[in-house]
Amino acid sequence: MVDGRVVEAGGGALVVRRRPRERTRAAVLVLHGGQENGRRPTRAWQPAALRMRPFLSAAASVSSPHDVLIGQVRYRYQGWNDAADPLQDTLRALDELRALAGDASVVLVGHSMGGRAALRAAADPSVCGVLALAPWCPPGDPVDGLAATRILVLHGDRDRITGPADSAAYVRQARRAGAEAGMVLLRGGDHAMLRRSRDWHRASAAAVRQLLSPARDLDGWTAEACASPEPLLR
Repeated sequence: MVDGRVVEAGGGALVVRRRPRERTRAAVLVLHGGQENGRRPTRAWQPAALRMRPFLSAAASVSSPHDVLIGQVRYRYQGWNDAADPLQDTLRALDELRALAGDASVVLVGHSMGGRAALRAAADPSVCGVLALAPWCPPGDPVDGLAATRILVLHGDRDRITGPADSAAYVRQARRAGAEAGMVLLRGGDHAMLRRSRDWHRASAAAVRQLLSPARDLDGWTAEACASPEPLLR
């Protein structure tokens, strides 16, 4: 938990880890990984879910407790399955967030399968930005409705589970669809984000801070990544 309190919306897909003290201006929703197929129910103690706790803390550390909500998407099943179940859960969570907080702008932070769900949900009108961590980006996934959306991808160059080349191809397609998109390759980084874990957390915190900013212009490495024709190697 971020602040010791958990609030679950009635629909069950949104779990609020930190509710703002004042009116909600923005929100960060974290999405963990999973499997290609699997209908076992998800559990909070699964490694994929526990892996995202430092990223919840990173998001909380760079956002105001006064007006930024921190939450998670809770999946019904551990797998993506034929129906893209985590995507449907993410869209339900966004609906629940709108019922709870109105027109707050949302940044999605997803790892692996959660990265795929976040990227697929990026066309939702509430979503202003996506941080995809070692995302699963199979060829052929749609990039519709991404105009003016900011997308940042972090991927380890030693990832043997999801392909960095697929992520790079997705970024190129997203740019052609009108997104402001960029990618950083972490030298020596693995899929579980255990190698160079501090760098994963620090880069994620910096990316979330940028994506939450009302200013349209990115700066630092995020701007460099979005301007570079190829992924940055760090």
